[in-house]
Amino acid sequence: MTEPKSGASASLNAMTGFYPRWRLIKDSVARYGVIVGGLSIIAAIMLIFFYLLYVVWPLFIEPSAESVSRYLVPERALGDTAMLAVEEQNEVGVRFTENGRIIFFAAPTGQTLLIHSIVLPESARISSFADGGPEKNVAVYGLSDGRAIVLKHKYNVSYPENRRVITPVVDYPLGREPLVLDESGQALEKIAIRVDDDQTSLVAKTSDKRLILTSFEKRRSLFDDDEDFERTDSILDVPALDIAFILMDKDQRNLYLADSEGRLSFFDIADKSKPVIRQHLNVIEAGRKLTSMVFLNGSISLLIGDSGGLVAQWSVVRDARNNPAMQKIRSFKVSEQAIAGINAEQRRKGFIAVDTAGVAGIYNTTAERELIKTPVSNGMPKTVSMSPRANAFIVESEAGFMDFWSVENDHPEVSVKSLWQKVWYESYPKPDYIWQSSSASNDFEPKYSLTPLVFGTLKAAFYAMLIAVPLALMGAVYTAYFMAPRMRTLVKPGIEIMEALPTVILGFLAGLWLAPFVEEHLAGIFTLLLTMPPAVLVFAYLWQLLPGWVKHKIPDGWDAALLIPIILLSGWFAFSISVPLESWLFGGSLRHWLDAEWGIGYDQRNALVVGLAMGFAIIPTIFSIAEDAIFSVPRHLTVGSLALGATPWQTMTRVVLLTASPGIFSAIMIGLGRAVGETMIVLMATGNTPVMDLSIFQGMRTLSANIAVEMPESEVDSTHYRVLFLAALVLFLFTFVVNTLAELIRQRLREKYSSL
Repeated sequence: MTEPKSGASASLNAMTGFYPRWRLIKDSVARYGVIVGGLSIIAAIMLIFFYLLYVVWPLFIEPSAESVSRYLVPERALGDTAMLAVEEQNEVGVRFTENGRIIFFAAPTGQTLLIHSIVLPESARISSFADGGPEKNVAVYGLSDGRAIVLKHKYNVSYPENRRVITPVVDYPLGREPLVLDESGQALEKIAIRVDDDQTSLVAKTSDKRLILTSFEKRRSLFDDDEDFERTDSILDVPALDIAFILMDKDQRNLYLADSEGRLSFFDIADKSKPVIRQHLNVIEAGRKLTSMVFLNGSISLLIGDSGGLVAQWSVVRDARNNPAMQKIRSFKVSEQAIAGINAEQRRKGFIAVDTAGVAGIYNTTAERELIKTPVSNGMPKTVSMSPRANAFIVESEAGFMDFWSVENDHPEVSVKSLWQKVWYESYPKPDYIWQSSSASNDFEPKYSLTPLVFGTLKAAFYAMLIAVPLALMGAVYTAYFMAPRMRTLVKPGIEIMEALPTVILGFLAGLWLAPFVEEHLAGIFTLLLTMPPAVLVFAYLWQLLPGWVKHKIPDGWDAALLIPIILLSGWFAFSISVPLESWLFGGSLRHWLDAEWGIGYDQRNALVVGLAMGFAIIPTIFSIAEDAIFSVPRHLTVGSLALGATPWQTMTRVVLLTASPGIFSAIMIGLGRAVGETMIVLMATGNTPVMDLSIFQGMRTLSANIAVEMPESEVDSTHYRVLFLAALVLFLFTFVVNTLAELIRQRLREKYSSL
């Protein structure tokens, strides 16, 4: 018979059954926890990617135009259209006729809302008309007796019963009495006007072929609030016989005259009493006619249409003598038919052009991009007008119809060229890569080139890695392989704790202390590079010559500590001799010598400062990972190598480093990722200027710093906002691709050297 089991045996059996099951449960929880955590990280990365793509995608949606309505020209019997315009809400349009009637109508339907007639002096008739630009909604009628009437169309908005009502009004900013421009009473055949708060200027061509310039400048008394106007009259010395177009910029400083053959005269009228001719030139090809000429938004550039269907942008740039001159910077081919009309957008650098066949094209000059091209009219167009928000336009045809169109065109400034290639911006002497995203004026031409930001990102990362990689890897090799274990327990944690320093503190110190220090001791920095390595080598050589009993007093692995005073002394020596050397060799200032002799400028916050500060920030990352990889090399490999007669140095270079190469490569790539994505250091220590200069003495702006600076001030869903997200997407894809390639290389290294 078997004896019954004792209590101890039963307890033992229970425990032996419990612990294996508990271990299996913990293993399962750990396994699934790792799986869930890993999948969650992948899901988070994918969500970040898709969110960035979601915000960026509207930049690449093709613009579209849709016909809303077609109707007869409102009150066509009252006269032919001299100017057509639409107010901001696209609800009210206005038609100025050639005989002095102003007709307001509902833009979508053509229903007449108001008719206003100007009062002409006796025996006078209308001889000319001009639009004074969209900034002030001003227009002018020239009369046959040498006088002019200035009008302004306004739109008062009210909300009775919470319903928006727009009431059109005609105002006379300079009074209802006509202004006398020509004392001799000659008819004004051509006229132009510009009005601002303090000055009004008019240019007119008279029937006896004179070109007169009249300016009214507001004067305020020092002793009371009375205002009066100082009038200035002058005659422009230019044959006015064939002038077909007269344009004056909104600042009333530049005047442009052109005839139908394409001969353009450019005047400086800043001094109204003494206009100065700047340039005579031809702006269209021989054999073609100039059919349309208007200002691009901002009045810096002219849009010139010809009989061959070409619209060219001519802009004022500085010539070799730094004088303003007209220069053709780009052109757009609308069709083979003559250009019938051009109308510029009021808030962006875009325009609409229609040809005589009724085909309209919408373009953006900065992006050099054709956005929309579509037939918009059955008959030959007479005039076209785009709304202030550029989301609608009206075309009037010779057949007596108006076509009202809506436009979806939210981000015309963005194209592959504007983002990545050189663009010739207004007022720039040549095409260039420029990032300048915002200004206080609607006339501003946004510059969204990502190229200088990518360049700055790579430049900052390059100089940081140039400083960090040698120091971190050499330190890791020595710490893991040659250093005494006790000393390693002090050095490794000390370096790793450096990684806990906030980068904002490092950036603060780099910008406020390191940058001025480097500027003041630039010669000392370079002297340090020349004195410290020889000092270390000389000390090492002398150490080998010492007797054995002296060297044996220093335990193995502790001898590197002797280099600390050598490094400190050589550093002190370098900075001490740099002052007399700088005076002797560089005339007292290395910075000024570089600028004078080599043309190398010096910016206080530059790539050298960034390299030192950001290198200090990423050294702990590279050092820690590389040191762990080297230290983890199996001991039997090093012992076997030494036993076979290899020296410690040979063992380290041919066995240890090869075996640890996957980890070392991972350390470098992680450090590169840290350098590329760093924000605060480059934001505070680079000057944050988006320039493309390889010089180590010039600053830069990186993608991450640009996002940090400009995202708070960008309007949600604006082009600026979405381009910043595009910059984030570029940074994301760059790091993703680089890390993916790095992982593939790391796996190849692991497979290659795993058999050692």
